[in-house]
Amino acid sequence: MTYPMRDFHGPARSSAYATEAMAATSHPLATAAAIDILKAGGTAADAAIAAVGVMAVVEPHMTGIGGDCFTLISKPGKSIWGYNGSGRAAKAVTAEKLRSAGLTSVPTDSVHAITVPGAVEAWETILRTHGRFDLGRVLQPAIRYAKEGWPVTPRVAFDWPTDAAALAKDAGAARHYLKDGRAPTAGERMTSAALGATLEEIAAKGAKGFYEGRVAEDIIRTTKAKGGFLELEDLASHRGTVETPVIGDYKGVGVAELPPNGQGITALIILNILEQFDVKGMSPTSPERLHIGIEAARLAYSLRDSHIADPAAMKVTVEQLISKDFAKVLAKMIDPAKRTPRLVPPPPGTNTIYCSIVDRDRMAVSFINSIFHHFGSKICTPETGILLQNRGASFNVNDDHPNCIGPGKRPMHTIIPAMMLEKGEVTCSFGVMGGSYQSSGHAHVVCNTVDYGMDPQQAIDSPRAFFEGEKTTVEPTWPAATIEKVRAMGHDVDITVKPIGGGQMIRIEKSGFLVGGSDARKDGLALGY
Repeated sequence: MTYPMRDFHGPARSSAYATEAMAATSHPLATAAAIDILKAGGTAADAAIAAVGVMAVVEPHMTGIGGDCFTLISKPGKSIWGYNGSGRAAKAVTAEKLRSAGLTSVPTDSVHAITVPGAVEAWETILRTHGRFDLGRVLQPAIRYAKEGWPVTPRVAFDWPTDAAALAKDAGAARHYLKDGRAPTAGERMTSAALGATLEEIAAKGAKGFYEGRVAEDIIRTTKAKGGFLELEDLASHRGTVETPVIGDYKGVGVAELPPNGQGITALIILNILEQFDVKGMSPTSPERLHIGIEAARLAYSLRDSHIADPAAMKVTVEQLISKDFAKVLAKMIDPAKRTPRLVPPPPGTNTIYCSIVDRDRMAVSFINSIFHHFGSKICTPETGILLQNRGASFNVNDDHPNCIGPGKRPMHTIIPAMMLEKGEVTCSFGVMGGSYQSSGHAHVVCNTVDYGMDPQQAIDSPRAFFEGEKTTVEPTWPAATIEKVRAMGHDVDITVKPIGGGQMIRIEKSGFLVGGSDARKDGLALGY
């Protein structure tokens, strides 16, 4: 594919090119760990787990073994394999119990937001199914950084102070994730000795080293001390699920997403709506493109929040939600000239890591791992150094809603890996971080690729916008004239100081070469050989 030449005078970087294999992550140490595994003969699956293990140490506010993960894995000539590594609510929890405690929602920093962490079981399953190495091999870089220390990178240092006060309220979090009571600064060395020992236990015993024994007991002790409902049996009985991806179509390009309980089909709804408009005829940074994109997202997220949940509880089908005919109805609700009022907004944004890996055999892995909000629940196991996710905050306590909290139920999930296909073959592994933004981000990146022919780095770096409540949030890289025009269209525009999300992408070219990009909004890079 021929891509438009970038402006070499601008503050940007080129996409990475390679012949054999490539890794793209949000942290340079994670990318390096993945490349080392690939060069040692590991598969893309081995490299992905090695990278995510490192990020669990060096980006602790974004991800960790106390969280969940989802992945899509493709091999030439075979169907895409998907895995849902999300955990469930405690078997003993009910909405009535939370309402009786005076709760009208599940607070993000509450012990009731902690669900069973699904990541470690998923890692082991992925390696067993698609890898050549075991956890003992691929976790060695993460163990080394946890025990010996790692340099805090600029974006991590930028994010950390926001949650320092909240971390200080929990003894375990303060002990393991603050430095003398404060957030670390860029270039400082951080260590996580307790987490390193926990990773060593997992490396030696496999997933059982997390879901049973000393580590599991520390998790349950920690949550019970705060009034939680999780039991050892909830951990020991956890299993993820193999999934068949949902494949949509945008102008002849296939887009693969995992089915609910993840929000992936929201991206397909957005793309179906955008397909009703001449996006290609709009400038990539025009007010028309920004306006249509926001309005399509507002409609799609309204549907997400009403219907997407644990599939056993959903009252409408995926097929109904991603119907092209339904998209035509939705598109007619959009006024091309002005903002449409009274559409239900999504919940607040959250945090995640994503990586894309392709190996020499062209196995492609699209992998995402998260503890939900910054530092998850901000509750940390004191002995084992595990930050526990707050994914249960996605639940509500309304018995009539499909996403109501309940025994052993999975919450609606924001983290979503993705792939693009041409003529049935995977040509691109990609993902976008940023909590609720991810579905909108997927649609944005797909349009940048399909409609504008951007290369991976350009598609990821392109200015972003999202909506929060009644406000439209835009990055300052949008042209001033565009921002003023969308204000005139009725959007209440905020120019954000904090970048919107992050992302990685690797394309498999017809030539056999690999082309990758890693978001400049993060510290990472795409690297190949």
